[in-house]
Amino acid sequence: MYQSEIRDSVIQALLEKAANRNYGNYLSKILLTRVRGLNNQNITFDFPVTAIIGTNGSGKTTIIGSAAIIYKDIQPKKYFARGGNLDLDMSNWEIQYELIDRSKVANDIIKRTANFKRLRWNRNPLDRKVLDFGVSRTVPPIEKNEFNRFANSKVMFQTTNIYPMTQTLGVAISQILGKDVSSFRYIRFNESGDIDFLSGKNQSGQQYSEFHFGAGESSIIRMVSQIEALPDNSLVLIEEIENGLHPIATIKMVEYLIDVAYRKKIQSIFTTHSDYALKPLPNKAIWATIDGKLYQGKLNIHSLRAITGEIDLKLAIFVEDEFAKMWVESMLRYEDGISLDTMEIHPLNGDGNAVNMHKHHMLNPTVKEKFPSICIIDGDSRQVDDPTNSIFRLPGESPENYIYNSVLEKIDEFKIILAAALHKRPDQADQVAKIIADIRLTNRDPHVLFSQVGMKLGLIPEDLVKMAFLAVWNQAFPEERQTLLSGFYDKIPKEG
Repeated sequence: MYQSEIRDSVIQALLEKAANRNYGNYLSKILLTRVRGLNNQNITFDFPVTAIIGTNGSGKTTIIGSAAIIYKDIQPKKYFARGGNLDLDMSNWEIQYELIDRSKVANDIIKRTANFKRLRWNRNPLDRKVLDFGVSRTVPPIEKNEFNRFANSKVMFQTTNIYPMTQTLGVAISQILGKDVSSFRYIRFNESGDIDFLSGKNQSGQQYSEFHFGAGESSIIRMVSQIEALPDNSLVLIEEIENGLHPIATIKMVEYLIDVAYRKKIQSIFTTHSDYALKPLPNKAIWATIDGKLYQGKLNIHSLRAITGEIDLKLAIFVEDEFAKMWVESMLRYEDGISLDTMEIHPLNGDGNAVNMHKHHMLNPTVKEKFPSICIIDGDSRQVDDPTNSIFRLPGESPENYIYNSVLEKIDEFKIILAAALHKRPDQADQVAKIIADIRLTNRDPHVLFSQVGMKLGLIPEDLVKMAFLAVWNQAFPEERQTLLSGFYDKIPKEG
């Protein structure tokens, strides 16, 4: 299970900082009134590191470009060039902004508009240092024209132009790449601060040039070097953050952006196709663009494909979280004749997300007919269940509380079965029952009930405890299971 190296207190502090607008410069909100395929769509930046996910052509780069062009550092044509009469539809494009610039307005937001009228962009941009990294950053140096001057055996680099990695750079880069780069060097020929060329050393002490770096290795060193050189309150934009990186390095890169947001108040926005890039982020930091609509919350990339109907299955089930997924999955496994491999259950981190994504999925009549969906919300959800529109509700209030209390109610009858499911001997069943009863008396947070049971029983993994309780619930309460499933039984794919 993923465990972030960023403390929860840091995440909460950054959420509060964004909510309280405690920045010198910050992009708080964009309203895409009309840009490409996005019309009247809001995106709020509730966390200083924001991920934009979506399928190809869904508008991720449109959002990055919209964020960029309200600042003087970036010209609109970099993201929104006009191709003559092929782009006549650009007329009347408009983007509205809410921004913070304490050098101009000390105690309030600033509102700005950028629009494309009379064949030109009109804007009143603000001063802010902006760095944007496109996908070309991972093109190997040997394929870039600017490196041709170094591809010569006669080139001699003077020691006066060769610099060691600073400790800050070395630590940050090593954490992302998972290798020691303290012996790496960079070469500069001017005072701009930009790195012209890199050299490294392998474990045997052999030196090699950037021509022999991995593409991801080179891009990370350059990106981190430039980000660390930025003034506080700058903006960083990254397209496809996972380009050239293995999954762990992708996670570490996002953790680095969170760290630099905490240290230097730097705001970052990136696009991604990688679930790994989303792991360190809170729900409010993730936005999905789907068929011209923007949704906030921690979706995963596979769920996106289900929502847009790109997966060849017979049923999608949208639920609130991982525990609801486990519960629904366990109920389906206890029913005979169900074709589990032709359906998928997607936890969407919130009742609103689950309902919204289900409704969006069902808006497309082609997808609805070929690949229908249902939504199952928690018992304590504020959303409205509506069986006629395939929105159902789990019994009880908090799902964890409900399952725990239900099993505890039948513990005398099922304690031996539960002990076996928890990998305990039959003669330990009474001990298991007592621990479960004791924890019920002392617990304050239902979300940690199963974790506490696992700890008391000898460090049993939390997921194993959950599955054990769900197995007993399905055996102890078959009528409840069948009552819930009966609401959508006709939609469940059957075997044969």
